Amino acid sequence: MSGHGHGQCQCEGHQDPADRGMEYGLFKKIDQERLECLNEAREGSGKLVFKPWEERQDRTKFVESDDDEELLFNIPYKNIPHMSFDDTGREPDQVFQLNRDVTGELEYTTKIARFSSVHHLSIHIAKNFGAEISKIYYVGLRGEWSEGRRHEVTLCTYEASANPTDHKIDLITPQTHFIA
Repeated sequence: MSGHGHGQCQCEGHQDPADRGMEYGLFKKIDQERLECLNEAREGSGKLVFKPWEERQDRTKFVESDDDEELLFNIPYKNIPHMSFDDTGREPDQVFQLNRDVTGELEYTTKIARFSSVHHLSIHIAKNFGAEISKIYYVGLRGEWSEGRRHEVTLCTYEASANPTDHKIDLITPQTHFIA
């Protein structure tokens, strides 16, 4: 990813916005029916922030936290168990120090080795910038999509060593070779 750095994020300022928006097409691959946001003030509003790049500045669709500043998104791509707030004490795969971003253009670089072949993603917003509740308008997911392949059970029989009685051949010439 090219660009200049802002803390732990990178911004790409010289790319055509239409091309850049295509890179954020992973929102189309989210299972919206099973997407879950915990601690949202209005039920179902967490789904509204996963939208096309072109709609990232639409302030009519947002999620707001309910009792405190925490939000927890469970974003399924496949049927994988999701997190609860009890699970947030575990060590995360990656932590980002977020910066204010009113235009929805800051990017945070992920550790590629940790996020290849992702089937389920959980995003925990533990704190905000000092407000009592958190309010989010847009979350963009960038990456490459490949259809998950389910490997069916395959029955195979392997021989550790061949049994000559299983392989009947009319003419067998036994030979022994010594190598020194």
